Amino acid sequence: MRVALKLAYIGTEYHGSQIQPSVETVEKELFKALRNLRIIESPKSANYICAGRTDAGVHALGQVVAFDTDRPNLAIPRIINSELPPTIWAWAHAEVPYDFDARRHAVSRHYRYIMSGEGYDISKMREASKLLLGTHDFENFSRSNGEKSTVRTLERVSIRVDGNITKIDVVGNSFLWNMVRKIVTALAMIGKGVRDNDWMVQMLSPDIYEEGIELAPAYGLTLMGVNYEEKINWIEDDYSLRRASDQNSKRILRHRVMAEVLEELINHE
Repeated sequence: MRVALKLAYIGTEYHGSQIQPSVETVEKELFKALRNLRIIESPKSANYICAGRTDAGVHALGQVVAFDTDRPNLAIPRIINSELPPTIWAWAHAEVPYDFDARRHAVSRHYRYIMSGEGYDISKMREASKLLLGTHDFENFSRSNGEKSTVRTLERVSIRVDGNITKIDVVGNSFLWNMVRKIVTALAMIGKGVRDNDWMVQMLSPDIYEEGIELAPAYGLTLMGVNYEEKINWIEDDYSLRRASDQNSKRILRHRVMAEVLEELINHE
């Protein structure tokens, strides 16, 4: 049977999702769990495929992986999670056709970037974001990784303010290396008044204009989900979702306390 999983992870501790020698990655932990449970012998023999890699420090809510197994009764979230660290958890699974390719069959991917909302002209950022929609050459918004083409199509770029936080959602067919984080930097520069829409138009014409821009920090980026044309009958695991919620509630409390501690240190009160 071929099984697909939806994975979530907190990427802070990992050097990205893709397995690499001598460093901690999401796939390193996942492969170890799948082998320990004898769900797969190796990623290669199981025809393991991931929907797409995420960079070091980037998080995920809806990463999708697929693999073949002769023990489908064990390839369910609550069992797999028993062998995973608490920063990685599966929360849904599905039986998929043997030819299902989690990467090539994806029709769109949804990323969300969360940043401070203070000091930005959101209306200017929204106007500039409209220029990104459609098919463009995003070479100026990427870090070269040997891609044959840097042309990509964006379906949606939306920006909303929630308190003192700004959330930027980007949906496209696929993404270049570092593309979303550089788009965020560009929009932030326009929101600060450092650049304008004419500059954004130039950035989308790399054949006549070239400029390197910094990456927005990795900690603000999350892969929210991957969409497929074919219908996948996902079975969500309520136990795994509750367990993840409980664990992350403790992390949220810790970070809130640490934020207050840092404020105290800065204010010297």
